[in-house]
Order: sequence, then structure tokens, then C-alpha cells
Amino acid sequence: MTKFSKAFWVANSVELLERLAYYAVFIVITLYLSNVWGFSDIEAGIISGTFSASLYFLPTFAGAYADRIGFRSAIILAFLLLTLGYGGLGLLPTLLESAGLVSYDMTTTFSGLDTSWLRWSIVPVLILIVIGGSFIKAVISGTVARETTSETRARGYAVFYMMVNIGAFTGKTVVDPLRKSMGDQGLVYLNFFSALMTLLALIAVFFFYKSVKTEGQGKSFAEIGRGLLKVLGNVRLIVLILIISGFWMIQGQMYATMPKYVIRMIGEQASPGWYANVNPLVVFVLVNFVTSFMKKRTALTSMTIGMLIIPLSALVMAGGTLIGTDYVLGLHPVAFMMIVGIAMQAIAECFISPRFLEYFSFQSPKGEEGLYLGFSHLHSFFSYLFAFGLSGFLLDKYCPDPRGFDSPEAYSVATEHAHYIWFVFVGIGLISAVALLVYGYVTRKIDRAKA
Repeated sequence: MTKFSKAFWVANSVELLERLAYYAVFIVITLYLSNVWGFSDIEAGIISGTFSASLYFLPTFAGAYADRIGFRSAIILAFLLLTLGYGGLGLLPTLLESAGLVSYDMTTTFSGLDTSWLRWSIVPVLILIVIGGSFIKAVISGTVARETTSETRARGYAVFYMMVNIGAFTGKTVVDPLRKSMGDQGLVYLNFFSALMTLLALIAVFFFYKSVKTEGQGKSFAEIGRGLLKVLGNVRLIVLILIISGFWMIQGQMYATMPKYVIRMIGEQASPGWYANVNPLVVFVLVNFVTSFMKKRTALTSMTIGMLIIPLSALVMAGGTLIGTDYVLGLHPVAFMMIVGIAMQAIAECFISPRFLEYFSFQSPKGEEGLYLGFSHLHSFFSYLFAFGLSGFLLDKYCPDPRGFDSPEAYSVATEHAHYIWFVFVGIGLISAVALLVYGYVTRKIDRAKA
């Protein structure tokens, strides 16, 4: 049996706690911004999109600073910032209410912030979470690499990804009970839960994590900046990143659009946290099978299959309002079709994600694989930045906030074409799939000519 160091297990344990905290908040981030802070769908989309995109752009730079100050100092700083950030998300609405700046009535709804400039006070708090999360992404994965050997690294990262999925699954299960029992107040208390998880992680790191990483090593920010410019100058890689971003734009709707959509179309009894958990469950069950099944096929072939599945998943999600009102297996038709669509996205992810890094690494210049892989998640930066912003505009147009309507009848008319939201993502998925087919044809032709 493979034996790992104490630092390895501490790092993976706190990774589980960090992911649990993050996904508990992130699955309802747009609901929290709109229902508690009074942001419109468009504003909530832009804020949450910038927030999530930054979490994928900054880790390379945070990792450089972590190399300078040492992993232990960096991870303590990270969990301190996360605890302050999540605690702030829970504490600020309470402080504003105590000061009489917002009100909280018996229908579990906050009001007042939608007309006050004080709602923008949430931005500095979100910045704390972004900075802390950036350090976590860099340091935990770096610890796994440093605390394993070439023989145990594959097993080490298998443990790491298992912890990530357990944390993601568990975090989402906390959301629906709190929201259903306490309304919008539950969205506030949820942040205290996340703050507690990161505080426990901070305590564990302080007492048990001993880093073997020494200070004063690693790349400078200037070197990383030059590396980014180098990656951006590689046309083949940038085109691939933009194409794959189409997949992640649709995948990102599980957080950007789905929670608000199902609650507004089904009612408060909807369970977006449970629907979203279908994704990590399916990935956990199928990813090894799909990877083994496709091992004799090229990475580009595997990714293309995934890209052909993803527009179909969005089409299935649109079907929830089109198949009638009869419940399917005890589920509202919108909920049933959403679950099927999310499962299809998870299958597509099994074909795409494991092979993307493989293909990306082979396209990197020899001797510069590490530099290029440091920016391999630029697709998440681009996709989340646009996915959440686009979601806000689509929700505002086709599935608006019901609190802005005087009667159920008026709201029913306003949401008559709510499924059009998913048609937009069907189009994005189809364009991306065709683009990847063309990309494969062109790159193979170029490679044959070079050969």
C-alpha cells in the first residue's frame, strides 16, 4: 500500500474542507447576490463571473509568491483570508440590518440594499476570497507534487481529486436544507458554515502542516508575465483554449443559471444543490471507464466526442418546459430534464477534461511544458467571465425575478419562453463542436505538411 507523508494528508484534508466551503457558497452565489444584496440578475452575473474567473487566472501568480514566502506561510495566509471572506459574507448583511440600513421581514426576504450604495461593500469581501482561493489552488496541488515521487504521483493526484469531489458533493448538500428552512436568511448563514470549515482548515495547517518547501525560490512575477505573453502568442493553443471555453461556458450554467432557473420555474421546493451534485457523482463513477475506453483514441478525438455531447445536454435542459406538466419519476419535468442534462454534461466532461491537459502539454514547446501548463486553465477564466455575464442578461429577459410581478399570471406570461435560455447555449455548443472538428482537420494537415 502506498504511504504518503503527514504533509500530504494534511494538505488533502484541508483541500476537502476548502472545496466544501467553496461549493456550498458558489452553487447559490447568484441567488445570494440578488436575494440578499439586491443586485439585478445582470449585476449578479457580472460580479460572480468576475469572481469565479479570477479564481482561475490568479493561482499561477499566487503560486509564485507562495514559492517566495514558503508553502506553510502561504497556506496559513490563504485560509486566514478565506475565513475572513466567508465570515464577511455572512456578517455584513447582519451588521447592515442591525444598523437599520436594511430590513428583514417575516417572509424571510431582505430589502433595502437594492437602493443603497452599501451593497457594493461586498466587493472587497469577495476579493479576500479570490486571493485566498488563488493561494489554495497553487499550494495544495504543489504540495501533492512535492510530497510524492514519480512512482506515487499518479496515486497521489487520484487521492487529491477524490478529496476535491467529496468536498464539492458534500458542500452542495448543505445548501438546500438551509435555504428551504430559513429562506434568504439561510443563504446568509451558509457563509458562516463555510467560514467554520476554513477556520478548521486554518487550525489544522497551523498545528500539523510542516512544509518542505523553502523560501526564496520559484519564478518572479515578471517571468510569469513573460510566460503569459508567450502562451498568448501561441496561436494554436489560444484557438484551442477559446474552443474548449465553449464547453465550460455551458458547464458553468450549472452555477450561473440553473439555481435561479429551477427555483423560478418550479418554486422554492426546487433543490438546485442536489441537482448539481449529479455532476461530480457521474464524473466519479464514469471518468476512469471513459478514459480507459478512449485510451487508444487520440486526445483530440476524445475531446470532439465530448464537444458533440454538450449541445445536446443544453437541448435536454430546454425540454423541461416543453414536455408538459406531468411529473416524471416523482420529479417536476423541469427538475427531471435538468438532472438528465447535468448528467450528460458530466459524461462530456469525462471525455474532455482528462485529455485536454494531455493534448495541451504535447502542444507546448519542448522544455517549456511547465510554463505552459501553468496557464492551461485560461479556458476557465474566459468561460466563467462570459458565462455568468451572459446568464444574467438571459435570466433578466426570459426568466426574471418573480418579485418584480404583481400576480402569478403576469409572471407566467413573462416566463413563457424561459427555455430560450438553453437554446442560446445549444448554439454555443454547436459552434464549439464544429470549431473543434475544423481545428482538428487544420492542425493535422499542418502537422503532415511539416512532417
